[in-house]
Amino acid sequence: MPTKPLRLAVGFSVFLTAMIIAPLTTTVLTVGTTPAFAVTPEELLGDPKLEARARALSKQLRCLVCQNQSIDDSDADLARDLRIEVRRQITAGRSDETIIDQIRQKYGDYVLFNPPLDRGTVFLWLAPIGFVGLAVLIIVLARRNLHTLASPDLGASDRARIEAMLVTRTSANSNEKGGHKE
Repeated sequence: MPTKPLRLAVGFSVFLTAMIIAPLTTTVLTVGTTPAFAVTPEELLGDPKLEARARALSKQLRCLVCQNQSIDDSDADLARDLRIEVRRQITAGRSDETIIDQIRQKYGDYVLFNPPLDRGTVFLWLAPIGFVGLAVLIIVLARRNLHTLASPDLGASDRARIEAMLVTRTSANSNEKGGHKE
């Protein structure tokens, strides 16, 4: 039954190809694209240093509506409110850590693009390592299984039976060819 290992190998090759092509495609399609800056002119601070600080903080905070954009890139009303809050706290003289901590206390760790490593987020940090380990395990098991199924050891009696079948088949084929000529 050599088709089963072959099917497994082909399926696994398709899986590996997809796992390689998907990130590359995403990278190629996103390189060179510029994010839409949602910051409106009335939100901007007059001092360029404070504005740069506000932009840096806004890029660390996730929009809770869009979920994959920072509040700096999002057009959502909640993101706008958070940008205004960040700028208000900066003008009040608060430190970056204080601003981040206050927003984190209000909205949770999910609002941070880089959540801290603790009991609640350890799965998020270790899941990629687990998926890579699982992929390696699948590859090793598939290759081991493919190797054992592809080359079974034959005994002397099995080899003799196969040789006899081949001789019989060869002689039957040559008789058929001779019979068709007449």
